[in-house]
Amino acid sequence: MAATPTLDTATAVLAAVREDKSTADAAEVRMFQAAVDWAAMHSVDSIGPAAVWEGELPIAGEGAPLVAEFCVAEFALAIGKSTDAGRAYLGEAVEVRYRLPKLWAHVVAGRVPVWKARQIAKATLSLPMEGAGFVDTHVAPVAARLSYAQLERVVEEARVRFDPIEAEARRLAAADGRCFDVDTTQVSFNGTVDVYGTLDLADALDLDDAITARAQALADLGCEETLDVRRSLAAGDLARNQGSLEFPAAPRRQVVLNVHSDGGPFATLENTRSFHSLDQVRDWCQSASVHVRQVIDLNEHRWNQGHDPTPLLREQVNLTHPTCVFPHCTRPSRSCDNDHIIGYDQGGPTCSCNLAPLCRHHHRLKTHGGWTYQRTTARIFRWTSPHGHVHVNDLTHPRHP
Repeated sequence: MAATPTLDTATAVLAAVREDKSTADAAEVRMFQAAVDWAAMHSVDSIGPAAVWEGELPIAGEGAPLVAEFCVAEFALAIGKSTDAGRAYLGEAVEVRYRLPKLWAHVVAGRVPVWKARQIAKATLSLPMEGAGFVDTHVAPVAARLSYAQLERVVEEARVRFDPIEAEARRLAAADGRCFDVDTTQVSFNGTVDVYGTLDLADALDLDDAITARAQALADLGCEETLDVRRSLAAGDLARNQGSLEFPAAPRRQVVLNVHSDGGPFATLENTRSFHSLDQVRDWCQSASVHVRQVIDLNEHRWNQGHDPTPLLREQVNLTHPTCVFPHCTRPSRSCDNDHIIGYDQGGPTCSCNLAPLCRHHHRLKTHGGWTYQRTTARIFRWTSPHGHVHVNDLTHPRHP
């Protein structure tokens, strides 16, 4: 192995960086080309008549070739991505190659970086074939220096020219900007989330009046919080009491805590995967009806004689593995299937050591797509792809996405 040269001058540093950047760009182009080659190798023609469980998958825009559904996951892992991210990468490569040929020529020649080509491809996926060609003609010569705003304008012009019905539908949808969102994907350590929206004026005035009145009522009852805090509390009370709507009364709050004690004063909220102090959890529970559920020992070996796990065994599997155990998959285990690692029809037991959560797509890959896996330790899984490549998924330390 050649020794790394000493970078002891500014000139040497810049020369090394330029060389490394050139090498990285060339490698990115080769990988983009490889994505197209992989898609071509796994066109719908590659699906044999016996492969009744594998479907045709559209990964790019109108007129681009379809691919065999099960081919995506193996390529995705080869480039270090999840199945969903790998599908997007493959789709963007196919989009450029087959629907934006002028742009493809610039990418292969190294005149347009792959990331820029992917950005353009993502914007043209929903256009008809003629619209993609229009964008290709106008964008390809200047793609390397094209801003995102300029790209949006060209894509919108193409949509108006070649898909006027869709363009009008989007215009009408954009004109009505009303929305209301509770962003539980970004939960602070203090247990707060952002709520934002755009309402009809009458609805907004009624909501403001209701929150103002409830905030004042809280103050009259002795709440010493600031007005802003009382208004936030009032919004929660409105949700639980449902205002004047004649709906059946709902419980004030249900907090399900799966506590894994490690001696620290912290807890994880499962449905939002957010990290909080035990003091914060205690505050949430003060005004709620608290029900203590059975504690589940994750190290206890449980089993069932039949194919389906008992509710307690299913809960143990979900708590042991919070997500699908396929590499890079982050789908929550509660929405997954409990898979028999060794098939039940092959003598595999329904027990703690032979069950693992797989999302529906990766369950189908394992059952019908030629993938196999073994559980090497309690939380480490060794997957083998149809082409014999091994991928180890270590879930010893749970993710907190």
